[in-house]
Amino acid sequence: MIFKKKKIERTVLLEQNVLDSIVTFCKMKHPNEGILILKGKSRNGEIKIDGLAIPPFNFTGPTFAGFPHSFLPFDNSYIGIVHSHPAGSAEPSVTDLNNFFGLISLIIKSPYDDDSIFAWDSSGNPVSLSII
Repeated sequence: MIFKKKKIERTVLLEQNVLDSIVTFCKMKHPNEGILILKGKSRNGEIKIDGLAIPPFNFTGPTFAGFPHSFLPFDNSYIGIVHSHPAGSAEPSVTDLNNFFGLISLIIKSPYDDDSIFAWDSSGNPVSLSII
């Protein structure tokens, strides 16, 4: 009871221009997965995504995408990652959860449009996502 934590209900606000960039990037990478770092701010459980960064030394293939986290420069605006699933579901795999980075993970599945992107927390639970 001494260390009782209040559960924060997270919501994600994704700017339309950022979503457009994600869609374009993933279409260019298809049939391989693509991966990007999400930039933004988090306050009281509300995560606002307003930018992207391409991770250094990233590697991709038809069933994987990643980057070595140790090569990232220190940047407080990094709040998570987005990656594509060229085939199948937009649910996070065990590998996705084991390589979770930041506060939130977005997964966009083919055909890469406004209705095929989803947000997940580090436990694999869905998070509310709104396009602004």
